[in-house]
Amino acid sequence: MTKHEKLPNGFGCIKKLGGNRRKPYAVYPTAQLGDSAPELCPMRAIGYYEDWYSAYNALKDFNSSLQFGSTSAATFTDIFNAFFKAKFVESKRRPSDHSRMDYTTAFKNVPALHDMKFCAIRKYHMQKALDDCPLGYSSLSNIKKLYSQMYKYALENDIVEKNYSQYVCISQENDIESGEPFTQEDIDLLWQHKSDSTAQITLMMIYSGFRISAYESIEINMTEQYFKGGVKTHAGRNRIVPFHRSIIPFIEAFRPKDFRGNSFRRSHFYPFLDSLGILYTDSGKKHTPHDCRHTFSWLCDKYYVDDLSKHLLMGHSLGNDVERSVYGHRTIEELRHEINKIDSEVFNPRM
Repeated sequence: MTKHEKLPNGFGCIKKLGGNRRKPYAVYPTAQLGDSAPELCPMRAIGYYEDWYSAYNALKDFNSSLQFGSTSAATFTDIFNAFFKAKFVESKRRPSDHSRMDYTTAFKNVPALHDMKFCAIRKYHMQKALDDCPLGYSSLSNIKKLYSQMYKYALENDIVEKNYSQYVCISQENDIESGEPFTQEDIDLLWQHKSDSTAQITLMMIYSGFRISAYESIEINMTEQYFKGGVKTHAGRNRIVPFHRSIIPFIEAFRPKDFRGNSFRRSHFYPFLDSLGILYTDSGKKHTPHDCRHTFSWLCDKYYVDDLSKHLLMGHSLGNDVERSVYGHRTIEELRHEINKIDSEVFNPRM
């Protein structure tokens, strides 16, 4: 006997009837409470089908028609309302009121999508709605999160077959990632412990400018000696950053597939800095891995890396600077020359 997948709660059921029937699979919707009685009322079969899969498709279409009229006609607003109900009303795990407000506000911030049929929406439509929103990075991040969660809901309920939200990106720089660079004395201390793997990864972050999460999937080209990767923004994704010559031995030993940013932060980064006595800044703030990126930015300024190269190396958006956006190019070798300006006068003694 073939074992079929278990149907979700509230989805209905499929029963195989006995006897020599041409269509033995009966489809029943979820039983409902009666108008005047507290007991469940028996439901009549929707129909009878030759095989289980035909019955499943009929039950799926029936549920969709109850909720949306039809999945093909369901609008972005319809799917949002259904997603919101499932997440905040029907779920046993109730998210916070703050989370509820974030999703509601994100929905209101993309009015161009509200009346569009969800099945007709593509990456272009969501990207334009995101780009047209005049708010800051935090609000845009909530919109992107809403897209992702709505598509997750739609995929789980067979409303769509492809997740176009995964291709949407935020084009402006994260304006909430504050931080404080490591001092030159801190960097010198890290170099003194360069045989330690945690010091090596920390120096890699300081001398490349990538966010910690980028190292989980970063592409390492040892032949041409550059990184390719990046997260968060359109300008930052898949950018090319040549190796700074001082960290090449560390890169050779690094394995992105074995690296997990959260685990490294918690189990290695913080304890190691604490053991060196540099976990906190002079102002009393706790260093985070993102401070490595701030340190890279500071080093670029300190050693006069040209401004355009710095923006390209860090994956910054060039914003409304049309001339630089269109004509601002650097070859890998030009970027390599600029990045190796950093620490040039003290490079040899350290290695």
